[in-house]
Amino acid sequence: MLHWLKTPQSPIVAQYIECYWTIEKTAKTNLNDFPKLNPDPATHLVLSPSEQPFIYKVDDTAITGKGSHWLYPHRNTFQLDHSQPFIHLGIKFRTGALYSLTLPNYEHPTLDDVHELKNNIPIQQQDISNLIEMAKNNVDMCCQNLDELLIPWLTKSKQDRHSELVKKALSLLDSVAINELSEKLFCSQRTLERSFIRVTGLTLKQCQSMNKLEVILEYLYQRDADDIDWAEIAVMFGFSDQPHLIRYLKNQLGLTPKTYEKERGLTIDVYGGIDSF
Repeated sequence: MLHWLKTPQSPIVAQYIECYWTIEKTAKTNLNDFPKLNPDPATHLVLSPSEQPFIYKVDDTAITGKGSHWLYPHRNTFQLDHSQPFIHLGIKFRTGALYSLTLPNYEHPTLDDVHELKNNIPIQQQDISNLIEMAKNNVDMCCQNLDELLIPWLTKSKQDRHSELVKKALSLLDSVAINELSEKLFCSQRTLERSFIRVTGLTLKQCQSMNKLEVILEYLYQRDADDIDWAEIAVMFGFSDQPHLIRYLKNQLGLTPKTYEKERGLTIDVYGGIDSF
């Protein structure tokens, strides 16, 4: 199995792109065939071979297609189909980044959906094929080429007062209580909430909850089942008690802690999240 995650080197690109990532499963790889993808406030552009199928399931709905695709912010957990060999080269955008970018045939915000790539960015299929080969053989060159391909597009971005305010809010969201953010940003709570929804499509609470979930799951993933103390974890991550944590995980993942202990390796953010399996 091939898996890596790298941050862009270009400051221009880094304003809008959080990281590049790759995951590959070969015929010899022993991985769960149907992993789950946690709720995510960020958009991913997933570059793939043109005939490679993809399936994202939520409840009884399946989103299917072939080749490269946009994976938009999603509030529910997706189940993936990794039963066949595949490779993905991903571009993880910063939360709300697409609000400031020129993207034909895109309506902002788009949530809980996956769309095949329709040539609305300056990366052609031949570029994608070359990049995927580099992702397997020369990671640094792959990232450098991605930077170079994206810079002309990203330099045409347009910031406004809403995106500037949300950028500041996002930098504080994981360390400052939501009801204290507006005071620190010198605006009303109503103004902040409106701008945040306009730029990200999500509420402050939804985004904060998704970010917290990723941190919790990364913490859990790095520990053996016998070392997991749910009461201790509840206190560590700011939950009022263990039942509060149980309700949170049930709401976010559809799993109780006991079920998670059995399946915890299956519910991870393989797309631009945990960078060491």
